[in-house]
Amino acid sequence: MASAINSVAGGGSLITFPLLTLGLHMPVKIANATNSVALWPGSLGGAFGFKNLLPKTGHYLKTLFLPTAIGSAMGALLFMNTSEHGFKLAVPFLILVADLLLFLQPQVKAFAARDGKKTPLWVGCILQFFVAAYGGYFGAGMGIMMLAAFALYIEGTIHELNAVKNWLGVIINFVCSLVFVFQRLIDPLPALALTCGSIFGGFYAARFSQRIDPNKLRLGIAVYGLIMAGYFAYEATK
Repeated sequence: MASAINSVAGGGSLITFPLLTLGLHMPVKIANATNSVALWPGSLGGAFGFKNLLPKTGHYLKTLFLPTAIGSAMGALLFMNTSEHGFKLAVPFLILVADLLLFLQPQVKAFAARDGKKTPLWVGCILQFFVAAYGGYFGAGMGIMMLAAFALYIEGTIHELNAVKNWLGVIINFVCSLVFVFQRLIDPLPALALTCGSIFGGFYAARFSQRIDPNKLRLGIAVYGLIMAGYFAYEATK
C-alpha cells in the first residue's frame, strides 16, 4: 500500500510509520528503522520501472552515488546516536516537514519540470548529501526533496528526474538499512510483512492506485499526516 502511494502521490511512510508505532506499539526508533528496511524493495521495483528513461539522465548517478551513500550512512549514524526521547521529540517536526512537502508537491513538480541548468554540479552533490542524510535519518519526503534539488542542476523532464530519484532513493534506503540491520534495530516479523507488501505495492498495487485521483489521494494523506504530527507532538509532551 505504501509503495503504491509513493508511486502516485508520495508520502507512503506517513502511513507505515504510524502503523508501526500506534498499531503495533513499537518504540519510535525501532519503527523508523524497520520502516526504512522494509520499504526499499518496493522502491527498487519503481526504479526498474523508470529504467527506460535513464539514458538521458542516468550519467548523474555516477556523480551522485558517493555523496548519496555517504550522506545516508551519516544520517543513519546520527539516528543511532539520537536517544529514544530525543527522536520522539523530533518525530512531529520531521512529519511536518514531510507533510509540507506533500502539500506543495504540485509546485515542486512544476519547478522540477523547468529546463535549465543553473547550479554547478558540485553544489548539487552537496545538496544531495544533505537530502541523503535526511533520508538516512528519517526518510519521509526525501523523494520530493530530491526532485526540488534536481531542478537546480539537472536538465530533463519530471519523468527523467524521477528515474534518477528512484535509483538514488534505493541507495539511501539500502545503505541506512545495512546500518540498522547491523545494529539490530529491526523488528523482523513486521519488517518481513512490510517488505512483502512493498514488493506487491511496487509491482501491482501501483497500477490499481493510478485509477484514483492522485491529487485527492495526496491531500488525504497530507491531512492524515497533520493529524499524526499533532498526535506525536502530544505524546512527546507526556
